[in-house]
Amino acid sequence: MTIIVTGGAGFIGSNFVRYMLKKYPLYRIVCIDKLTYAGNLSTLSDCLGSENFRFCKTDICDRAEIFSVFEEEKPDIVVNFAAESHVDRSIEDPEVFLTTNILGTQVLMDASREYGVKRYHQVSTDEVYGDLPLDRPDLFFTESTPIHTSSPYSASKASADLLVLAYHRTFGLPVTISRCSNNYGPYHFPEKLIPLMIANALSDKPLPVYGEGLNVRDWLYVEDHCKAIDLILHGGTVGEVYNIGGHNEMKNIDIVRLICKELGKPESLITYVTDRKGHDMRYAIDPAKISAELGWQPETMFADGIKLTIRWYLDNKDWWQDIISGEYRNYYDKMYKNR
Repeated sequence: MTIIVTGGAGFIGSNFVRYMLKKYPLYRIVCIDKLTYAGNLSTLSDCLGSENFRFCKTDICDRAEIFSVFEEEKPDIVVNFAAESHVDRSIEDPEVFLTTNILGTQVLMDASREYGVKRYHQVSTDEVYGDLPLDRPDLFFTESTPIHTSSPYSASKASADLLVLAYHRTFGLPVTISRCSNNYGPYHFPEKLIPLMIANALSDKPLPVYGEGLNVRDWLYVEDHCKAIDLILHGGTVGEVYNIGGHNEMKNIDIVRLICKELGKPESLITYVTDRKGHDMRYAIDPAKISAELGWQPETMFADGIKLTIRWYLDNKDWWQDIISGEYRNYYDKMYKNR
């Protein structure tokens, strides 16, 4: 089995690559990543020596390069994690999100059709559903919840989802889609909420919280997400969408306070900043479908997962400090300059 994983040098993608190499030692994993600001080859340093792993520095929008990789590898499965994903950046520069997240998806599916891929899996987000009111804790996103996007990022991901389903109906491409809640865990890029708060708290820097910090997110430990995708690839129904959620709803401000407590830092570091434009108030996923069909359940409670995550950042300061300093951008050259 050969699996192409795009965006495999990013947060969730790298955790998925590592998970699959460990669980399926006979599988070949080919990682495609452009190594933008969020892609970090050092994240995959422990995979680079594996004979079953190949890394390709390629933009998924580059049709010629993508078709060349598919021609060489003849993949059985494609898992597309590659995406511009930071909402704030999408507000500042929507175009790059539309290009990568929509047109890049088209290129990957065209290559998948050309080379007879047995499964194309699109990794999406719960943000395509918009948000839920804070005063209705009984409401959850299901796979039949209408798409109602709030940002250029979520609109680009929703567009890609619709394109994936259209390719299935029109061309018969064997596709699946997963829409997941917020992930956390090792190798999370430091501009995101949890790693940003950990890094800033360790340096006694201000902890910027949007608005009053009342926005609620459903948090899922990244390895639980990887297990869910694995189940979908091997047992999911072609043409279906699967929601993946952690049943771990938390207010942003409560997460920040918890991080302060775990690190022994004062809450006086918390600084409230102007809220994000169009900021969704609450995400909450009902994962009943994937539970019933594939037997998946989240295994890591937030109270345990956040401790594991904080410990990882304490034990791997070089990784995130290199990112903050910009040094991580030189890692690819260090690894491949003389090869």
